Amino acid sequence: MDTKEIQIKDYNYPLPDERIAKFPLPERDSSKLLVYKSGEVTDDVFRSLPNYLPQGALMVFNNTKVIRARLHFRKNTALPQRGSGEGALIEIFLLEPAFPIEYQENFIATSECSWYCLVGNSKKWKEGLLFGEFQIGGTSYTISAERVAPHGTSFEIHFRWEGNFAFSEVLESLGELPIPPYLNRKTEESDLSTYQTVYSKIKGSVAAPTAGLHFTERVLADLDAHGIEREELTLHVGAGTFKPVKSEEIGDHEMHTEHIAVRLQTIEKLIQHKGKAIAVGTTSVRTLESLYYMGIIARQLMDEGKDTGDGEELHVHQWMPYEGIQDSRFKIQNSITSNEALTSLQAYMQKHHLDVLHSSTQIIIAPGYQFHIVQMMVTNFHQPQSTLLLLVSAFVHGDWRKIYDYALANQFRFLSYGDSSLLIP
Repeated sequence: MDTKEIQIKDYNYPLPDERIAKFPLPERDSSKLLVYKSGEVTDDVFRSLPNYLPQGALMVFNNTKVIRARLHFRKNTALPQRGSGEGALIEIFLLEPAFPIEYQENFIATSECSWYCLVGNSKKWKEGLLFGEFQIGGTSYTISAERVAPHGTSFEIHFRWEGNFAFSEVLESLGELPIPPYLNRKTEESDLSTYQTVYSKIKGSVAAPTAGLHFTERVLADLDAHGIEREELTLHVGAGTFKPVKSEEIGDHEMHTEHIAVRLQTIEKLIQHKGKAIAVGTTSVRTLESLYYMGIIARQLMDEGKDTGDGEELHVHQWMPYEGIQDSRFKIQNSITSNEALTSLQAYMQKHHLDVLHSSTQIIIAPGYQFHIVQMMVTNFHQPQSTLLLLVSAFVHGDWRKIYDYALANQFRFLSYGDSSLLIP
């Protein structure tokens, strides 16, 4: 079957609410680990993970950090007195920067910046400014929000605030850490630490790369002791990761775009490992597999002398792996190895003096996809009828039901705070 004709109803399974983990275990690495290897399923405890990995392999982690993306404002026609609490309550959910467009530049901006945002209770905010309060050093300050323009299903929102503070400082005071909607509870103080990986560094995600939540310093040290090399990349997880597939066929589902940052050092390390890696999480999978197609685009652009060094020209469109690159001058050649594609990407970065490649991907990985870089995957258990379940099915050649039936029959905990699996096709 053509990938676009896949019926999402074929990727459903019963998930009782009591099987969704509402909170993590007290010890991250004491979670259960399902091991799928060559069609056989067994289980263990997560801290045993290094025992299943080949010595000398390269493991790749997503070091993105979840931001306090949920903001609450009051609608007022004029600046209220502090603490007045007047006006309708409006929730603004940050998605991605609009200006400055680079995440790090946006977070250090002082006095004003813009973001693309989802707006809750938007019917009560047709015009005018919203106001909120935040406290730094025991002093209260005011921040305003102005709706600039629609942007797809979201809006561009312009923020202005008092005080010479970076926007990241404002978020630390004003914002709330967003936890997944399927947990059906409010964010608690414990989530501020448990909903971050121990290796999170680069702020920008609105959801955690949850496969990484099981890792502890103890497990990372054990990986090192087993001779497993480690590298990090960054994919900022967007709210689209929870976007349900509402179309009957996958071909009618529009994937969300996510921003990535990959160091030249990581590309070179992948080349040293013959273009093969173990991915921690579906976000790392999507980034690594996107690098293959970015390498092909970079090669074509450089051959034609049309490369600008702007990483966005390497953007991977949703159906690129299945249809070829949209621009007719590009021709996908599946005979190109992962190392050849990565070497082209390395040359592109060296030519334009890029220590870090900033680009984006909209790739959808579903049955019919040919994997190029990822050989093993660590991942949690995903929602029924989700694009993440399609990715898992593609990776295990359609054998996902055996894995999920085993997990359901053996009391595994599901979704973000749930248990983990190691998939070795």
